[in-house]
Amino acid sequence: MSLWFISNEEKLIAESVRAFAKEELLPKIEHLDEVEGFNEEGFKKLGELGLLGITVPEEDGGAGMGAVAATLVMEEMAAVDASTTLSYLAHSILCVNQIGSNASKSQKQKFLPKLLSGEKIGGMGMSEPGSGSDALGMLSRAERKTDGSYVLNGSKSWITNGPNGHVFYCYAKTGPSKKDVSTFLVEKGMPGFTTGKKFKKMGMRASPTGELWFSDVKIPEENRIGVEGASLKSMMRNLDIERITIAGISLGIARNCIEVATQYAKERKQFNLPIGAFQQIQERLTEAAAWYEACRALTYQAAKTWDMGLMTGKDASMMAAKAKLQSAQMATQVGLDAIQILGGYGYTREFPVERQMRDAKLIEIGAGTNEILRVIIARQMLGDVADELMKHS
Repeated sequence: MSLWFISNEEKLIAESVRAFAKEELLPKIEHLDEVEGFNEEGFKKLGELGLLGITVPEEDGGAGMGAVAATLVMEEMAAVDASTTLSYLAHSILCVNQIGSNASKSQKQKFLPKLLSGEKIGGMGMSEPGSGSDALGMLSRAERKTDGSYVLNGSKSWITNGPNGHVFYCYAKTGPSKKDVSTFLVEKGMPGFTTGKKFKKMGMRASPTGELWFSDVKIPEENRIGVEGASLKSMMRNLDIERITIAGISLGIARNCIEVATQYAKERKQFNLPIGAFQQIQERLTEAAAWYEACRALTYQAAKTWDMGLMTGKDASMMAAKAKLQSAQMATQVGLDAIQILGGYGYTREFPVERQMRDAKLIEIGAGTNEILRVIIARQMLGDVADELMKHS
């Protein structure tokens, strides 16, 4: 289904990314998933296509587009290779978009060129071993010295592109309050900055995930983004666009699972009939298709209203939460249903649905768990009533 507000330029981007994914990502993803590798060559080609800075203004070297275009890219890539798409999101939305939106002119000039070309890979450091959903519970701390520099100590965990990244958009406390959060650009090679173990994962296995460790890392003042202690608003706002665009990954996974399962249901015969003739198979396929279309409409509506500047504050957070919550649940269930329709073949790696179901599950956890997203939505709908149970516990 083509949504009415998607422009011709955005349609062309989607078509070009679909071709790129089939040519550059599809031939490698099964092997990379098996060995837990990373498609470095494909990532650099995204830079050549001008997609690594899709939301960065043209005057800063980017494509100057918005959330709709970014979400289209996520959907088209994820239909083939969700792992590389996740690494792309961490780079382009969590790091590059943030630099493009919040950094000074000199910081953009220093960091963006190599990030936009793919010569350097970016990531974001927010989650910590003891504070995932509770982002403001972070313990990483940066202390300012008399020369204006900072000394950063702490750690970050579950960091996409952690093992292979070069520039990290990191948050740390710089004051006594939970809200005294500052942002620093931490570069690979800085003394005291190391990357911890690379995690072995159920899904998204071709997207490296690991830890960041800071031991008396000296951060020059020019690597601080914005005013000290004033990063909370931009941190939360970036979570909203992350949730919108990562919903695109769920859409891509689900779309391909539906296509594979539908084709299989036409060709596979049991009792001398295509299995698609049986009502139970029809029910799974039609429910999957309807749920996908509903989530797609919700996600792109959220992206479009973001681009139009109609979503701000709590309204933006609720809309982004709804899009991600439903899309993530939908993709996991569609993946499971596709496996069931394919039967024994679905459970093997002869078809991509087994891998895609594993990949889909991550999005119910990362960028805000389903449980946290429900809290966000409930608080917006119910106000103080949503917190009454906590007051009486």
